[in-house]
Amino acid sequence: MTGTMRFLATIAAALALASCATAPAPPAGGDAPPPVRPQVPPPSASVPPTVPLPPPVDGFRQPEIMRGPGLDGVVREHAPSLIRQFGTPRLDVAEGDMRKLQFSSTACVLDIYLYPLRPGADPVATWAEARRASDGAQVDLLACMQALRRAGTGEGRGEEKG
Repeated sequence: MTGTMRFLATIAAALALASCATAPAPPAGGDAPPPVRPQVPPPSASVPPTVPLPPPVDGFRQPEIMRGPGLDGVVREHAPSLIRQFGTPRLDVAEGDMRKLQFSSTACVLDIYLYPLRPGADPVATWAEARRASDGAQVDLLACMQALRRAGTGEGRGEEKG
């Protein structure tokens, strides 16, 4: 073998041995750096769902109607009847064929949702929810309705009934 060939063989053997070597131990008394983890790209937001979404519902959908004791005179009533019972709503929001009336007092907030019961009909109350005005915690629906009825008619506010 010539000198150049011997030199190249030695370099190749050194490189082969170097690739088998382990990483050096961290210095004594020092903290080892954390291991390097390969970076994984975040999943793409444009990945389509595996199950296609159902098509939007066209046409009329029958609303769910709340049932329970004490709801007579509220559920299935039109907005004017509710306004006569509870006073002027704090909010009156319409979206599509839905309407939401929100009545409030210092005691509670009452949301009444009105939907038509058949296509083209005027919306009527189908659902109601009550919460405390101060923190939004759920309160007894019937007690809230009673408090708002008194407030709406002037009782409890020092006003005379007309």
